[in-house]
Amino acid sequence: MWSWVLHRITGVAIFFFLLVHILDTSLVRISPQAYNAVINTYKTPIMGLGEAALVGAIGFHALNGLRIILIDFWSVGTRHQRLIFWIVVALWVVLMAGFLPRQLSNVIAEF
Repeated sequence: MWSWVLHRITGVAIFFFLLVHILDTSLVRISPQAYNAVINTYKTPIMGLGEAALVGAIGFHALNGLRIILIDFWSVGTRHQRLIFWIVVALWVVLMAGFLPRQLSNVIAEF
């Protein structure tokens, strides 16, 4: 159940990020000054943490999507769904362990 809930939450979060990304990018055609102001707000430490959360959401959503594909199209996928979930979690932790130190060092450097 938690896999289902997290997949929906990360999907909605990614959707809203893409919506905001399209809107802020379109500002460059309307007002370059407004675009620059928005881009400057993205250089804050809080937004750096938001970027880390976004990468975490995208990583989990992608890996869990592959898990769902395995369950749907692999004949024994439903029998091993719990194991596959924990493999997804382990892969996600490994990916985040490789990403977070670099990202957090950039966030700390912004203080």
